[in-house]
Amino acid sequence: MANGIVEIGMARTKPAMDMATVVWLACGFGLITLAIIIGGSPSSFVNPPSVLIVIGGTLAVTTVCFSLQEMTASAQVVMKTILHATLDPSLAANQVLKIAEAGRKRGVLSLQNILEPLENQPFLHKGIRMVVDGTPGEEVEVIMRQELQAILQRHAKSTNVLRKMAEFAPAMGLIGTLIGLVQMLGNLEDPSTIGPSMAVALLTTFYGAVLANMVFMPLAAKLERNSAEEALVLNIYLMGATSVGRQENPRRLEMLLNSILPPAKRVRYFD
Repeated sequence: MANGIVEIGMARTKPAMDMATVVWLACGFGLITLAIIIGGSPSSFVNPPSVLIVIGGTLAVTTVCFSLQEMTASAQVVMKTILHATLDPSLAANQVLKIAEAGRKRGVLSLQNILEPLENQPFLHKGIRMVVDGTPGEEVEVIMRQELQAILQRHAKSTNVLRKMAEFAPAMGLIGTLIGLVQMLGNLEDPSTIGPSMAVALLTTFYGAVLANMVFMPLAAKLERNSAEEALVLNIYLMGATSVGRQENPRRLEMLLNSILPPAKRVRYFD
């Protein structure tokens, strides 16, 4: 029984590159780069002052809205969005049903043998640990539900950070455009300064639009999607640990799990 649980856990938590995110981001930037190369000199689209204004300004203004700690946490969440473990609710449901069946047949204390393999799934591990330690099922549910809400709030905050960055990036591009225009108008007597000033004016708007619409907004949407998937799996773990703590019939747990699973993901463990 423990080996089966370990296999399911490994299949669920094995780190995997989110190829859709990486490939299509690369495709989007590749198409823009190709258009630049075909249309002229790529070096004309590289302007350090514009990069400084847009990227540095966006990070600075967003940090004003939040905090350095929240910005760092958001960066970690974004990395997990790209390099995240595949969440399969069907495998999660089968896993908790196996645990529930083992607890029903062999007693709750027998689940102590599977705690170590579950360490790579902290949320489920914590729930089963509380059950093994004798925590009542109702208390297990309250604690796990509070932790679930805290996890979702962290994800929501990271999404808000990305959306704020998407709002500020075009605004910083506009500020850079105004800076470039002011520099150009202030030095009209020197024709050699018109070109660099216009480059700053136009490229800051370009950088801001690209970052907002090709990086920040897509990653925010991706994070929302991944958060919803993770919330479903964590709810499955919550229901499983609570059911084991209450020593309920695993068949009832199967019905409860199927009530929150999408039709295509519903399980037939006891059929």
